[in-house]
Amino acid sequence: MELASTDSGNALRSYSLNMSTDFIPMSVFSESSQGKFTIEGKILNKFDMKPHDQNLERYGKLCRERTHKSMTKSRQIQVIDHVTGGHMRPMPGMDVLSFGAAEKKKVVSKGSETKRLRKERGELEKIIFKLFERQPYWTSKQLIQETDQPEQYMKEILKDLCVYNNKGVHQGTYELKPEYRESSEDTKPR
Repeated sequence: MELASTDSGNALRSYSLNMSTDFIPMSVFSESSQGKFTIEGKILNKFDMKPHDQNLERYGKLCRERTHKSMTKSRQIQVIDHVTGGHMRPMPGMDVLSFGAAEKKKVVSKGSETKRLRKERGELEKIIFKLFERQPYWTSKQLIQETDQPEQYMKEILKDLCVYNNKGVHQGTYELKPEYRESSEDTKPR
């Protein structure tokens, strides 16, 4: 079989046809505009088309080109300007309230400039006693802010000086131990 003309220059023009009758008989169907199916005909012979032996190298090259062309992606990236994104749905894990917001939350990282330096124990105890003179109950967060001390160091000292309230009205706060409360009340000027 010889093809009359081909669109691409790489396509092969001459093939050999092998006819065989050893296959399951098939029929050709068509569908009308009303949706009815009709039988157009029966297929009696099977034809296998194979390039001639002298064209096998060109045929192999053509197959590789087709495979390579089918594997290359033709995606493009476009930047869309002036879109607020109101019609878009947030991705899983995104905060719905901040989606599309102009400002993002600032992440504060503890660097060398934000590290807290430890004060001497005696000096820190005096500061803590003065704080408890102002008010009798403090949370650990408040004490850390007022004294500007590292959390772990502050908790060690609070264990020695204070009682932590687990229950009641003042739950989650520290108060001075009774022995320190009395001595601090005695030193108050009257």
